[in-house]
Amino acid sequence: MPVNTLSGAVTPIESMLVFFQYLSWLNPLRDYVTISRTLLLKRVDLEVLLPNTFVLLIFTVIFLGVSKPPISPSTRLVK
Repeated sequence: MPVNTLSGAVTPIESMLVFFQYLSWLNPLRDYVTISRTLLLKRVDLEVLLPNTFVLLIFTVIFLGVSKPPISPSTRLVK
């Protein structure tokens, strides 16, 4: 629930306390909501969305890097 609240999907980020506004920058859902709203409501060009897309790409690389188990020769499926 806090992730959804800090994303700006339910409540505007500008109405949150300053601490929570800064904390919402660590939430990848914030960028997704920004991209979705901008595409659906404002219909802007994709160049405007590049900063948010880049941030989501960084989050993806970080999360996949943290979650990927190390590959050892004993765990390979193909021999």
